[in-house]
Amino acid sequence: MPTLPLYNSKGEQAGEVSLSEALFGVEPHQPVVHQAVVAHLANQRQGTASTRTRGLVRGGGHKPWRQKGTGRARQGTRSAPHWRGGGVAFGPHPRDYRIALPKRMKALAFASALSDKVASGLLTVVDRMGLESPTTRAMVTLLANLGVAAPVLVLVEALEDDLVRAARNLPGVELVTADQLNTYQVLAAARLLATKGALDRLQEMKQ
Repeated sequence: MPTLPLYNSKGEQAGEVSLSEALFGVEPHQPVVHQAVVAHLANQRQGTASTRTRGLVRGGGHKPWRQKGTGRARQGTRSAPHWRGGGVAFGPHPRDYRIALPKRMKALAFASALSDKVASGLLTVVDRMGLESPTTRAMVTLLANLGVAAPVLVLVEALEDDLVRAARNLPGVELVTADQLNTYQVLAAARLLATKGALDRLQEMKQ
């Protein structure tokens, strides 16, 4: 079972925290992680891009000129794609880009991402986010005490107003709760900072 040092808000080690082997100690499965990332990015697409075909543009109901005798190439309608203002050939139309993954694949990708962060030494655990005041200066001091520099993803139990106010002006510092964390966020984060309560909540949810 993986273990990590547990720090307090002053950066002093206050013990150790045991992590779930099934969530933080698996062998990363790169193909499944790749599929999870592709699915996440595809599911963010709105799929509302649309273009008008030659049948949808206005006009084009008669031949621009007669078939023969003009010396020009024959034309049937001004709504053809090669005419300016005509329809678009092979353009995008509204569609659903969503990709559904099996639950076991989602779970494996999530555990792979977290396990890679632990194995790389990029996860720091703090007993609680103890801020002296709800200010940016207090958040900067906390991160400095823990030896954590932005960009960092901060995993907490709940988005408390004081914590949000202290972190919102810091570039590269993102707050997320345990029930909202996903594989893409873990992979995109250069470093993770988590409270012990948030990790406990995360492990309870994934059992």
